[in-house]
Amino acid sequence: MSALRDHFHAFARYNLWANRRLCAAAAQMSDADYRKDAGAFFGSMRGTLNHILVADRIWMKRFTGQGDAPARLDAILFDAFADLRAAREAEDARIVAYVAALDDVALNGVFRFARASSPELYEQQLGPTLSHVFNHQTHHRGQAHAILTALGYEAPELDLLFFQREAGIGGARRV
Repeated sequence: MSALRDHFHAFARYNLWANRRLCAAAAQMSDADYRKDAGAFFGSMRGTLNHILVADRIWMKRFTGQGDAPARLDAILFDAFADLRAAREAEDARIVAYVAALDDVALNGVFRFARASSPELYEQQLGPTLSHVFNHQTHHRGQAHAILTALGYEAPELDLLFFQREAGIGGARRV
């Protein structure tokens, strides 16, 4: 693999790793706490985790032309946590497979898309757009982490460096 492909493949795997850790922590929440408005941008853990999945589905539809693309960023795709968790796992596997199949030509290529909220067309290079997708997830996982902490739950370590050490990426290790 090239350095560019390695970079995005690592982020796809990190994304899967971090979402699994976050879902494991969220599974410890009571249903009332899971639904409680904790002041995050999408209110509750339920709203936040659904939003992350909504955004990923919108981007994957744009990238691949396949799958569902919700019309609203605040859509609740799955009311029950167990259903959301299963869908999250499937979407992360889809993202990993999609990114693994990309080559440098595709990553440096341009694609067109329309926003969910307006009919204007946009054109952008794929690589920087993937960076946005992974950064967006990190942003909202941080909010979910804060929800866990605010409600008295143990929040998992989600730092990229911990994933890199665990995966042996970039020579990261304890000496």
